[in-house]
Amino acid sequence: MIENFYKWHSPNIDQEFEMLVFGHAGYPLLLFPTSMGRYYESKDRGLIEAISWFIDEGIVRVYCPDSYDTSSWYNKDITPAERAYNHQRYDKLLLEEIYPRMTTETGHTRVITAGCSFGGFHATSFAFRHPEIVSYLFSLSGIFDIKSRLDGYYDDQVYYSNPVDFIRDNQHEALWRMGIILGVADNDVTRTQNENMSGILTRKDINHWLDIRPESTHDWPAWRNMLPRYLSLIR
Repeated sequence: MIENFYKWHSPNIDQEFEMLVFGHAGYPLLLFPTSMGRYYESKDRGLIEAISWFIDEGIVRVYCPDSYDTSSWYNKDITPAERAYNHQRYDKLLLEEIYPRMTTETGHTRVITAGCSFGGFHATSFAFRHPEIVSYLFSLSGIFDIKSRLDGYYDDQVYYSNPVDFIRDNQHEALWRMGIILGVADNDVTRTQNENMSGILTRKDINHWLDIRPESTHDWPAWRNMLPRYLSLIR
C-alpha cells in the first residue's frame, strides 16, 4: 500500500498541519480522526487495514487529516465564540487546501467524507455544508449536536457548524443526491443522536440508511466492521 505523509504551513490556521494519504488511485475519501485525534489514528487503530482491499484495488484513495479540536471545540481556555470561529478556520483549511489536492490527485470532483465518533461530526458538518462536492457521507457512531461544548453560547457560526441545526433549513439540491449512511452500535452513547438525525432527514425526504449494529458498542471493532461494508456500496 502506498503511504504518503504531507506537512505544510496552513494559511487558514496559521500553523503547521499534517496529513497521511493512503493509496494510488480511486475515489477520494476524507477520513477524520476521533475527538482530538491525530492524522495517524486511523492507521494505528486498524481502520486503514480494515479497508486495505479497497485501497489496494484503487477503489478509494484515503486522506487522513489532523484534527483541530484542541484549538476549537475542546479548548476551554478560549471563549465559545472563539471555539466556533476556529472551527470555521478548519473548515476553510479542508475546503481550500485539502479538497483541491484530492481532486487534482484523483481526477474526481466529488469526495466521500467519513469519521468515527467525533470524526463523524466533522464528516457530517463538512458534507452538509458543502453538499455540491460530497457524494457520500459515512458517519460511524457520529455526533451531530455540538452545543454541549459551548457552555450555553450560540451564534451564527455555531449554527452553521452544527449539523442538527443547519440541515433543517438547508435546501441545497445536492443533499437529495448524496449517499448517506448513519452507522451506530445498538449499545452506543450516540444512538439517540443518530436516531434524531435520521428523523430529521426522513422529514426532509432525504434518502439515507440508519444502520444500527446489533451486539456492538461505541468502539473501534464496530467501526472496523462498518466502514468496509459502506465502501462496498459506492458506485
